[in-house]
This record gives sequence, C-alpha cells and structure tokens, in this order.
Amino acid sequence: MVSHAHQGTTSSALARLSVSVAQLVGIRPHGYAHLPGMAPQYLNDDLCRTPSATAIRIAELTTVHAPWTDMSVLLARESGIGTLGVWDYLITSAPTPLEGIRDAAAYFATVADPMTDGMQITEDGDRVTISHVNRADIAHEAACGIRGYALGLYRRRLGEAAGRRLVPLHVSLATPAPPRHEGLSELYGTRKIEFEAPTSSITFRASDLSAPTPHAQPGLSAVLRRHAEQSLASAIPLHDWLDLFRTALVSAHDGGEPTLSSVARRMTLSARTLQRRLEEHGTTWSEEVETVRRDHITRLLHDTDLSVDSIAARSGYADARALRRAVKRWYGTTPAALRRAGHGGDVQAGV
Repeated sequence: MVSHAHQGTTSSALARLSVSVAQLVGIRPHGYAHLPGMAPQYLNDDLCRTPSATAIRIAELTTVHAPWTDMSVLLARESGIGTLGVWDYLITSAPTPLEGIRDAAAYFATVADPMTDGMQITEDGDRVTISHVNRADIAHEAACGIRGYALGLYRRRLGEAAGRRLVPLHVSLATPAPPRHEGLSELYGTRKIEFEAPTSSITFRASDLSAPTPHAQPGLSAVLRRHAEQSLASAIPLHDWLDLFRTALVSAHDGGEPTLSSVARRMTLSARTLQRRLEEHGTTWSEEVETVRRDHITRLLHDTDLSVDSIAARSGYADARALRRAVKRWYGTTPAALRRAGHGGDVQAGV
C-alpha cells in the first residue's frame, strides 16, 4: 500500500517523538514551530505525515545541542510502547518476536520515509540480523543519531515482545566512531560495537527470537497488518505548503462552509497573505473550494442515499438545480447517473 505519495514524509508520531527529544536537550519551540507540519492540527493528527525535511531539520537542531549518541539514547528512552502506533504492536503482538520484526520491516513505511529509510531481515542458520538502511551520508550527524536510535529501538521492542532482556551477538553502525559511546553500550546491552561499518545492523540468536511471545493472541497479527495497510491508505502526506493548505481547507469544510478568513486563521496567516500564497502556487481560493465541494458531493452521492436536495443543502448550494449544474460542469452528467456509476452502474443521462 506504500505509494509515491508517502515518499518524502514520516509519521506524525515520529515527528512528535523528535520534538519531545528536541525539548529535552533545550531547544525552544520557536526553533522549529515555523517548519511545515509543526502546527498542532497536523502534528497531533495521526493521519498526517510530516515532511521529511522538517524531521531532518529537528534532528539537526538536536545534534547541535547534544552529541548524536545522546540523541540516539534519548529517542530510544522516550519510545515507550505505543509511541509509534501500530508499528510497535506489530512486533509485540506477533506469535514470536521474529514474526513480529518481519511484519515491522514490511510496514516500516507507517513510521519512516520509504525513500530514505528501510529495514532488512537476514536469517542465517542460528543468527538473525536486522539492518537499518539509511541513505544519508555516513558523516551526517543527524543521520548518525537516527541510525543509532533505530538499532536500540529494535532491541527494545524485541525484548518487550520476548518478555525478557535480549543481548545481541553483534552490533554494527554506519557512523564514525564517537569519542565516547557508553550510552550506546547500555542501549544495545553490549560493548561490542563496530563503527564505520557498511551497514547499521544488530544480530541476535535465532532461538532468542523464535520462542513464543508470552502475550500473543491468535489472529491479532492479521488484524494489525490490516490496520497498518489502512493507515497507509488513509494517510495525508504533507509534502509542501499547498498540502498543508488543502488539509486545513478540508478540515474547515468538515465543520461547515469554509471561509477564506477561517482557513487563514487555522494557518496563522492573514487572508491577504493566504490569497497571495495560493496565487504563487498557481491556484485560487475559489478553485480550491470548488475542488473540495466536488469531492465531498461525489462521496455523498456514492456512499449515501441522501436526496439531491439534502446534498445541495449540505454542500453550500442554494438548491438542487445549482448542484445539478455543478455536477454537469464537472462530469458532464447528472447526479443520478453519477450515483449509479458509484454503485457499479453505467453513467447515463438521468434526473
């Protein structure tokens, strides 16, 4: 269910975690609040996906205030189970930790940017290696912090699934060797850490990951996988300013007929600035409102049995005649024919 639209974005859950750690190292909100996707209505909405550029900038700010090793440890420490939503439970609710980490790798895009980050599971006899793939430069401090965190997160979740402390056989990091790494040793449960490795990975005994998960429930993994797929399908990727505007507009429309001033307030802009920004993006307020109306009316015709009069009243049209003219302009047909098409019928002339 991962699509091109998910690329360039991360989950809002991961963004909230990054903000939490940024605050812990002393970064004030004015340092990041202006970044795309950081407004509360986006940051606190699990359907929204934050621009990756925003997540990277927050990580960069964090590593200015603290070593990347500290960032890794703090991110892992703040990642209580459930912090990353359904992805966490894919691991802890599977029949075995190994099955859970396989599911986590398959649905890694529910958390991370599929364009830059990924997970790989390699099974070799009595060993299982979990690799974190990050395409940033090896010397990029923020990326080093994310790589260090990812391996610590995998160990933590697998230990929670197994119901006991897991000690890895080997840990390798695609990062320069830091001056000190006591925090990482505690995070991974071993001092045997290889730095400047080609790939960041953590290896466990297969027997440690193959024992039954103590609290697994039959059938729950299948439910969680469907939930992960639905989360990706319903996600709202916020790639740029226009995405943010359209999300605000749809949200305002859900509460009634949106106005330019009400949407501008949601975006902490003046109405004049909002109009200017829309012009810069090659669109207008009236065009965007009509698009939202069209999508809303189409959904009502396809998914409800409401009369055309009722739909017109709910959509800001004076009467059914005005709505019919709008549908004719959009689709070249009538509301009745459009409704039949949504129910699997052919589009034909109708009332």
